Amino acid sequence: MKKVPYRHSISKVLGVTLFVFLLFSISISAQDSGSTDEAATEAAGSGDAAGDPAKGKALFNQNCAACHSLTRKMTGPALANVETRLSDDEGLDRDWLHRWIKNSPGLIASGDAYANKVYAEYNQAAMTPFPTLSDEDINNILAYTAAKPKTAAPAAAGADAAAGASGGSGSGGVSNEIVLGALVLVFGLLVVMLFLVNKTLRRIAEANGVVLESEVSEKRLPLWKAFAKNQFLVLVTVVFMLLGSAYFAYGWMMQVGVDQGYQPIQPIHYSHRIHAGDNKIECRYCHSSARVSKTSGIPSLNVCMNCHKSIYQVADETLEEGKREYGVDYNKEIKKLYAAVGWDEENQKYTGESQPVEWVRIHNLPDFAYFNHSQHVSVAGIECQQCHGPVEEMEIMYQYAPLTMGWCVNCHRDTNIKVEGNAYYEKIHTELSKKYGVEKLTAAQMGGLECGKCHY
Repeated sequence: MKKVPYRHSISKVLGVTLFVFLLFSISISAQDSGSTDEAATEAAGSGDAAGDPAKGKALFNQNCAACHSLTRKMTGPALANVETRLSDDEGLDRDWLHRWIKNSPGLIASGDAYANKVYAEYNQAAMTPFPTLSDEDINNILAYTAAKPKTAAPAAAGADAAAGASGGSGSGGVSNEIVLGALVLVFGLLVVMLFLVNKTLRRIAEANGVVLESEVSEKRLPLWKAFAKNQFLVLVTVVFMLLGSAYFAYGWMMQVGVDQGYQPIQPIHYSHRIHAGDNKIECRYCHSSARVSKTSGIPSLNVCMNCHKSIYQVADETLEEGKREYGVDYNKEIKKLYAAVGWDEENQKYTGESQPVEWVRIHNLPDFAYFNHSQHVSVAGIECQQCHGPVEEMEIMYQYAPLTMGWCVNCHRDTNIKVEGNAYYEKIHTELSKKYGVEKLTAAQMGGLECGKCHY
C-alpha cells in the first residue's frame, strides 16, 4: 500500500490548538482573580473618610447642583474642598458650614462677617436653607466635595496608557489586543489543519486510484443564443420588463416632494430622546407658538438657556452613552450653545456677542397647502406624536409621516371631532349628526375634505 504522509499531523495540530486554548483560559482566570482581589482591597480601604461620598453625591445632585458645581463658579461658588478652603483661609470650621447650610438667611441676619461677604459677592442671591438635612447628610455632602475626582491614567504612561484606553478593558481585565491575538493564532492553526486534511485526503484518493475531477469537453450552445431562439421566452421577458419599468417609474414619480425619513444633521446637536423622553419636557414648552399660531416656531436659544445656565454638562453615564451609541459629545454641544448666545461661563453673564444658528428645516409643506398648528393642537387636542411620531425616542429628529395629501385626507376621515366644551361646534354638530345618523362626526363630515380648507 502506498504511504500517505500527514496522517498523524492532524491530531498534532488539534492537540496544539487545545493546548493554546487551555493556556489562554488559565491566563484569563488569573487576571480576573487578581482584579477581584484589587477591587476588594480598594473597597475595604474606602470607608475611612468622615462621611459617605457616594451618598453625598446623591444629596449634592438633589439639593445643590442647580446652583453649585465642584469646579466652577455658577449661581454660587465652586464647592470642591470647601471645608478645607474655609478652614485655611477664613478659620471657619465644619460647625459653621452646618449652620450656613441649614439656615443661611439667619446666619446673614446675625451679622456673620463671612456670610455677608458671600451674600454681597454673589449679588445678594440668597441661598435656599435646608433645615431638613441632618448632620450626617451634610457630612456626606462635605465628604463628596472633598473626594478626589476620578481621573484617567497619567500621561507619563505614554503609548502603554493609550493602548490600554483604546482596549477599553480597564486595569484589571484582559485587553482586546490579547484576545484578538489569541483568536488570530487559533484561526491560523485551524487553517493549517484544514490544509493538511485536504492534502491528506487527496493523497489517499490518488493512492486508491480515485479520479477527483474530469473536464467535460462537450460543446454546448451559449445560453443567450438558446434564449434568443425561444420567441415565447423573449415575449414574456419583454412584457415583464415593461410592467416593471412602469411600476418603478410610477413609484419614483409618487415620491417626488415626499421627504419621509429626512434626517438632517443640525449645527447644534439636540437630543429629543433626552429632553422629551428622559427629562419629560413638554413639547410646547419649547414650541410654545404651536398653541396659538399657524406654525410651531423655532425655539429661541433663550429658552434653552433657561435650563442650561445651570446645566453646563451632562451626567457621566449620559456622556459615555452619547459617545458610544451616537458619536456625540453632549458637553461640546452645550459649549456651542454658549458660543451662539454669547454666554460667559466663568463670569456667569452674557457678553452681547451672539451668533446666529442656521437650523436645517425638516418638515416643509408646499406653499399651496395651508396647515394651522393651533387648530389641531388647541382645538382638536391632537398629540404631537400623531403627526411627528415618537419624538421622545428620537436622538436625531426626522420626518416621521409622509405629509402627503392622501395621508391628511385619511386622517380627516378617521378622526372624530372633539366637541366637548366647544360651543362653536354645538349647533352644527347637532344638525350634522341628524343628517348622517351618527353620534360622532369625523373631520371629513364637518367639511374637512373641502378643497378650500387647505387650498385657497
